[in-house]
Amino acid sequence: MTDSAVEPFHVVFVCTGNICRSPMADVVFRWFADAAGLGDRVASTSAGTGDWHVGERADQRTIDALDRHGYDGNRHRARQFTHGDFARNDLVVALDRSHERILRGWARNEADADKIALLMSFDQHARTLDVPDPYYAGPGMFDEVLVMIESGSRALFRQLEPAIRPAVAPRGGSRRV
Repeated sequence: MTDSAVEPFHVVFVCTGNICRSPMADVVFRWFADAAGLGDRVASTSAGTGDWHVGERADQRTIDALDRHGYDGNRHRARQFTHGDFARNDLVVALDRSHERILRGWARNEADADKIALLMSFDQHARTLDVPDPYYAGPGMFDEVLVMIESGSRALFRQLEPAIRPAVAPRGGSRRV
């Protein structure tokens, strides 16, 4: 089997309306995977627990914050999380504990529930497990939230990287089984 035949690791980031925090997390996590040369080993997306913004672009303040930090959030379109997301993803990452509670309530079985984690739980230096919702705040809060998401996403990627990095055969001979 070639490396290109390896199924990528699938992760979905979940917030309330899928226009602020989860699109940021998806874009940032994707950047870490691409920067490490592992973009083909990871498939990421985002979703919301609610359906208020389905089909809409990310909040303009989200796009602006991402742009100020060197990311592109222009391709995002909001969607609502569905039960099918449990089947399609290896990891379901909630941005705060309210999302985690909702997702656990939607989990149909233990396998679904076992896929749920809080983004900030991966960051040992995090001061809180909840990424605050910047929707009702000013642009500065979007930048603060993005910094938190960068830290959590970096920690998550570092934890996943050894498992998704392709095995390399030793030099000078074939691999022993």
